[in-house]
Amino acid sequence: MIIVMKPNAKQESIDNIIRIIEEKGLTPHLSAGKEVTIIGVVGDKSKLLDQNLEIAEDVDRVVPVTESYKLANKKFHPEPTVVKVGNALIGGDELVIMSGPCAVESREQLFETAFAIKKAGAQILRGGAYKPRTSPYAFQGLEEEGLKFMKEAREETGLAVVCEVTSLAAIETAVKYVDMLQIGARNMQNFYLLKEAGKTGLPVLLKRGLSATIDEWLNAAEYIIAEGNPNVVLCERGIRTFETATRNTLDISAVPVIKAKSHLPIIVDPSHASGVRSYVKPLSKSAIAVGADGLMIETHPNPAIALSDGPQSLTFPQFEELCEELRPLAALMGKKF
Repeated sequence: MIIVMKPNAKQESIDNIIRIIEEKGLTPHLSAGKEVTIIGVVGDKSKLLDQNLEIAEDVDRVVPVTESYKLANKKFHPEPTVVKVGNALIGGDELVIMSGPCAVESREQLFETAFAIKKAGAQILRGGAYKPRTSPYAFQGLEEEGLKFMKEAREETGLAVVCEVTSLAAIETAVKYVDMLQIGARNMQNFYLLKEAGKTGLPVLLKRGLSATIDEWLNAAEYIIAEGNPNVVLCERGIRTFETATRNTLDISAVPVIKAKSHLPIIVDPSHASGVRSYVKPLSKSAIAVGADGLMIETHPNPAIALSDGPQSLTFPQFEELCEELRPLAALMGKKF
C-alpha cells in the first residue's frame, strides 16, 4: 500500500506514520515530491489493519497497490528517477546514446570505436567482455583483458563505460573497471545475479528477457532495487514472437507502458531488436518518438569482420549520420542531444 500525505504535511505527522509502520515490522519507503509526500509500505500490510491510518493526522488517503513490484512502481515513487552514469543523466531531459561493439575484440578496435562515437555525440561506450553466446564454440569475449581496455578508453575519451556481466565472478571483476553493469536478456530472471548486481551500488542496465512480460521485467528490477540500489535503467531489446523477418520483435509500446507503470528510465536497443543494420535508423527514431530516454546502438570499425553481430552493427559514418538525424527529433520530444 501507499500512504499519501496531505500537501504541506507536518514533518512530525510523517515521522509518526513511519514509526507506526516500523513498529509493525514493515518497511517504509519515503518519496518526498515537490507537492506531495508518499510513504510506501513493503511487507504484510494486514498488520496495519488495526491502525486506521486513513484518519491519522495529515494523511490524505491510503491506496492499495496490487502489483507485486513495489519499489519500481510509479505509485510508490511518482517523480521520474534519473540515473547518473559518468557524466550522463539517464531519465532527465537528455537523450543518452550508448554505443560500441557487441564484443571487445582488441584495444585498437575499442579505441577507434570510442573516439568515433564520442565525436558523433554518444555519451557512453558499450562493449562486451563476457559474451553469453548460443553456441559454446562462438567467441566468448576477452573477459578481464577487455575490461581493462574499456577502462583505458574511458580515461582517454571521458566516456562512461558499460559492460554485461554473466556471473558473480564477472561482477567482482567488472566493478573495478566499469561505470555501469548490464544484465542481459538471458539473465533477466537470474535472481541471484540481480541481487549481487544490486549490492554493488553501481548503476544497472536491465535488459528485457526474450519472452518476458513487462510485469516480469519490473519484478526483476525490484530485486536490484530491494538491495538498496535505486539506479536501474530498463532496456527494451525486442522479444521473441512468431515473426522471422527480424531477429526479435521490438515492442515499441513497452516504452509508454513503462512510463505509465514505473519511475525508472527506459532506453531502446534497436540493434538487437532487429538484427539488421538498415532497420536500426527507423527503429531509433520510433523509440525517441514514443519517449525513450536513450538508445543502445552497436557500431564497429568494420562490421564485415566483426566477431559478433556484424550484420546489425553500424559503420562510423552511418552512426554519425544517425546521430545528426536524431537531434531535431530529440529536441521535438524535449530532450537535449
